[in-house]
Amino acid sequence: MKKTSENFAYYTELNMDYEQAVEKVTAALKKEGFGVLTNIDMQATLKQKLDVDFRKYAILGACNPPLAYQSLKTQLNIGLLLPCNVIVYEEDNGSVVVEILDPIRMMDVVENPDLEPVAQDAQSRLQRVINQLGT
Repeated sequence: MKKTSENFAYYTELNMDYEQAVEKVTAALKKEGFGVLTNIDMQATLKQKLDVDFRKYAILGACNPPLAYQSLKTQLNIGLLLPCNVIVYEEDNGSVVVEILDPIRMMDVVENPDLEPVAQDAQSRLQRVINQLGT
């Protein structure tokens, strides 16, 4: 597992085609209790809205309902940071990159210590996802 150079996300590369990678990421998230609520196809959206060509790129909105509920009970406006974002995109060389936002870094924005246990639980689960993908 690697952190991005910006240090706010976990990063791994996969040697498989893009569609397989999205499926594998979705399955790994499910194993850790996250469902994918949204799948934004940026390539199709940018083509439709701007008529530009762009690489295969998905933004997956992942949600673990018990963690989301606990977070919302603690701080109602935490919904602004939900769901957890995961990106999957194809590099020019054909490899596929997966990045998952670090929930602990997002808590820097909120500054609510009562949310730290939830963020730590989410972080552990998402680290396991990225580690599983890297094997």
